[in-house]
Amino acid sequence: MATERTGWRVPPEEDAHQRTFMQWPVSRRVYRDPLFLEMTQQTIADIANAISNFEPVTMLAAADDHAGARKMLSGKVELWDIPTEDLWCRDAGPIFVTDGAGGLAIAHIHFNGWGEKQVNRRDNEIATRVAERLGLDVIPSGLRGEGGGVEHDGHGLLMAHESSWVNDNRNPGLSRDEIEHRLLAAYGADRMIWADGVWGEDITDYHIDSLARFTGPGRVLINLPDELDMEDSFHAAALKTHDRLATEGLEIEVIPEPHNPRVKSYDFVSSYANYYACNGAVIAAQFGDNETDQIAKDALSRHYPGREIVMLNVDALGEIGGGIHCATQQMPAV
Repeated sequence: MATERTGWRVPPEEDAHQRTFMQWPVSRRVYRDPLFLEMTQQTIADIANAISNFEPVTMLAAADDHAGARKMLSGKVELWDIPTEDLWCRDAGPIFVTDGAGGLAIAHIHFNGWGEKQVNRRDNEIATRVAERLGLDVIPSGLRGEGGGVEHDGHGLLMAHESSWVNDNRNPGLSRDEIEHRLLAAYGADRMIWADGVWGEDITDYHIDSLARFTGPGRVLINLPDELDMEDSFHAAALKTHDRLATEGLEIEVIPEPHNPRVKSYDFVSSYANYYACNGAVIAAQFGDNETDQIAKDALSRHYPGREIVMLNVDALGEIGGGIHCATQQMPAV
């Protein structure tokens, strides 16, 4: 059911959750190497199992895929019969909004495979299928895009890279101002900070959640390399994002990227910022660099006091351009 009601907002991620949603990766059109698919599935299971120690987890998968998933998943992880192709629940999954009076709905940003770069016949229906199963209204945003392409602090402020939104592969014919208006309405926010980003050099067009995250009202944790190479488009864009946020007066803490990660490939995403805040814990990546892994853990402990910091080897996700936050989607408690 669709609705145009106003007054909804996406709460802060660190607020209490009812559950976490995740997606089971299965598509052989996406994962042509069966061994890598199995490794990726195990990584998704590891994340789900870790979160399930702190809050309920629902894994979305076609019924035919439940038996294989169950072999890797904890008994505490629930399986729902909602078919999937890939694992990126932050992007394809439901964005939950609350009305402050116990109401819950889904703000729908249409997922189109990051601008039709990847098969999405099943994944583009996930948000509406979850809404149907839960009996929730769907609020159309009039946008194509992904939840990982915008960060919210839950207190009225958004930040995003233009490259993930002001892009003809998602929103042809819409100006940045029009897209901003629709994003603010979808998230129940009133202010937006834009930075340029990078067009066309990775599948997401540089999602902001692998670089910078709100950890509270007006407070940001950002992941930058210690040695910036200004010939590298991502380094240059990351620095511009940092400077843009600083110009807006935000409180910023910079943590380094790993100096010596297990995986050395150029396009490996080694983002400590791509963590997930669940009930009582933060689930984050470790990359095998003892020094920077500890720096990241200490920073997360400062930003999320009183929560257990659980760090996992999720290199399989970094190999395909993402991380833990990309693979999760919270359902807020109301």
